[in-house]
Amino acid sequence: MPQPRTALCRMRAALLPLIIALAAPAAAQEQEIGKAVSLELNTTQMTDAGCTLTFLVINGHSAPIDSLVYETVLFDRNGQVDRLTLFDFGALPPARPRVRQFSVPGVTCEGLGRILINGASTCESADLAPDACEAGLTLSSRTGIEVQG
Repeated sequence: MPQPRTALCRMRAALLPLIIALAAPAAAQEQEIGKAVSLELNTTQMTDAGCTLTFLVINGHSAPIDSLVYETVLFDRNGQVDRLTLFDFGALPPARPRVRQFSVPGVTCEGLGRILINGASTCESADLAPDACEAGLTLSSRTGIEVQG
């Protein structure tokens, strides 16, 4: 009898790291979605009007955001400020991805080097703190343009 119990203990000890490894991504995703706004520059596309920026945005809070506008600074490839503008992301339901596009006239996508989210100009929600759109904001880019905040 003692021998099977020892084998069972060794098997549990061997499986424990695997169980922890499988649970970690789910916990990290829950933590990311459950606490902040996530903003990703997903694509850029040149049009006749200028550069169209496509963002994927997720309201990771448990309550809706009624209105979200970020003050945004666009930098050229040399690091100089090209312009300061407002991107209106509109209403965002909780935990549901939304895609928003912004056309920036007179700018080539290849000429953009960095986008700075300077802060929330508007962050309205009946159930969230006034800083809910800035606190814990996560930023990323799937393009060659860096996104900072």
